[in-house]
Amino acid sequence: MFQSGRFSDRCFSLGGFPDQRSSLMLTGCRNLSWTFLSSTNRRLGTRKSFKSQTASCSSASTVSSVPPFLPSPTQGHSFLTSRQLSVPAPPSVRLSSTRCLSRSAHCGDPMDLKEVLELLEQLAPLSLAESWDNVGLLVEPSKPRPIKTILLTNDLTDAVMGEAEAASCDLIISYHPPLFRPIKRLTQKDWKQRLAIRAVEAGMAVFSPHTSWDSVKGGLNDWLVGGLGSGQVSVLSQALGGAAHSHKLEFTVRSTEELNAAMEELKACDGGTTLQHSVGRPDSSVIQVSITCSDSALTPSVQTLLRHSNFSRSLNILKLEKRPLLGHGQGRLSVLEQPVNVATAIQKMKSHLGLSHLRLALGSGQTLESSVCSVAVCAGSGASVLNGVKADLYITGEMSHHEVLDAVAKGTNVILSEHSNSERGFLSVFRERLAVRLPDGVTVVISKADRDPLEVV
Repeated sequence: MFQSGRFSDRCFSLGGFPDQRSSLMLTGCRNLSWTFLSSTNRRLGTRKSFKSQTASCSSASTVSSVPPFLPSPTQGHSFLTSRQLSVPAPPSVRLSSTRCLSRSAHCGDPMDLKEVLELLEQLAPLSLAESWDNVGLLVEPSKPRPIKTILLTNDLTDAVMGEAEAASCDLIISYHPPLFRPIKRLTQKDWKQRLAIRAVEAGMAVFSPHTSWDSVKGGLNDWLVGGLGSGQVSVLSQALGGAAHSHKLEFTVRSTEELNAAMEELKACDGGTTLQHSVGRPDSSVIQVSITCSDSALTPSVQTLLRHSNFSRSLNILKLEKRPLLGHGQGRLSVLEQPVNVATAIQKMKSHLGLSHLRLALGSGQTLESSVCSVAVCAGSGASVLNGVKADLYITGEMSHHEVLDAVAKGTNVILSEHSNSERGFLSVFRERLAVRLPDGVTVVISKADRDPLEVV
């Protein structure tokens, strides 16, 4: 994760982690049914088979292994600051695990770039990425070419690009976006610009998922927290589904003619977009009207209604909050089914991350024999997500000196692995999930040149 500008808009979290806004009340709730499709792992180049199963999901789930497919919510949630919404806001995120590409699992043909991108979207929708992030297709060749070889890497460096060129890769999936800040020119002076030029010249596409992998249920953070064993897992910074209509206006009219006139005026305020509305008639004298509108349409809509004295006297304005996407979001907190001591936690994480060394800060009053019953994790630079979370142990890639001191003073132990070391191990997990959905004509390989720039010497 990039540390700068991270998670400044954390709005809501389930179970009180890290901050629950008591002013929000859950309304219009529906039972969410989630569908998991679990697949059998196969080595690359062998025939692949599919197996589906269903399971149910709640806001806290027991994690012993990372589910390979995304859940698919069938209903949305809406939040109001005061009263119940009569028409739920439509979800802007549709997580689909059941829509698969219509292609034989053992077909030897390569795939089009568009097909691969659709598959990546199924595994981790880009809408789950943070607003500050730069995810998706970053480099697209001018001439379409079949995708035969895909290279997975945590960072796209000169060494990794050389590896991709030598293997004649068609698509590079780089977890961290090599192009992050706006670029005004493409020259040889900046190493990231040189990489973009080399990708264009080689006709290779470059895609970055970054925080969409972090946020998605069963993604990188679920994999990371699973290193200490199974437990009751909650999301620290809840992902929220966007709503096309973010305000609700309630007023009364005296007749259907008055209602139709009002709706014609209001439609003109929303740039031609049809306003969502519902009508109720509690008695024979007035008609109650409820309308949801966008941010841009709020001011002109209110001004329109205020021009009519009978509307203005009954007008109520409510702000709608975005609905939570259960199980998705940044960071995880796990209450372990089998607590371990600090020394055991260190050994487990070394094995899970494939590292010989980690950095440890013991919390105030803690020893290597102290019990770890709860662990909070965030891949990359996770201090902004972990800050304030009550847990026996924090696990992330990097934290600043003072952030570590703050955690230690509160009695929390801290394990740091270096930034990309907390993320890189997930590439193997993702390769299996991707490869089992691809035809045999497409090869997925993990970069051998990719490594964290820091090492213990």
